[in-house]
Amino acid sequence: MEIILLKDVEHVGMAKSLVNVKAGHARNYLIPQGLAIVANEANKNSLMQEIIQQKERAAKILEEAKALAEQLNQTTLKVPAKAGTSGKIFGSVSTIQMSKILHETFGVEINRKDIKLPEDVKMLGTYTATVILHKELHATVKFEVFDDKEEK
Repeated sequence: MEIILLKDVEHVGMAKSLVNVKAGHARNYLIPQGLAIVANEANKNSLMQEIIQQKERAAKILEEAKALAEQLNQTTLKVPAKAGTSGKIFGSVSTIQMSKILHETFGVEINRKDIKLPEDVKMLGTYTATVILHKELHATVKFEVFDDKEEK
């Protein structure tokens, strides 16, 4: 019996896939549990439309990420920090700070786990960080750590 899986089922297949299973397994377990639907023409057409829409959304998201990556690669962010007279800052610059500054500057939410700092940033100066915008796209952003007393 040909069915369309609605959820991932171990040893059967992944969600949104068309699979052949024994009729009894489909009728007695998969369909009543809400894990699958019968693969008639209407359901197959609906599945194909959903897959096409999903691909279009993914392409749009990737294009937006590319545009943001272009902006990030051309920008140097300013990160204020409290520092002593020797240029050593109190604490270090964290990915949380970077996430907040990226949000304030570009208006996009970037998870702190998607920001990779090269090393511990504990001195004033210029550094580069890697930002994961998409599973296929990484951007490098330069940032300058400066003493916040200079700002005043």
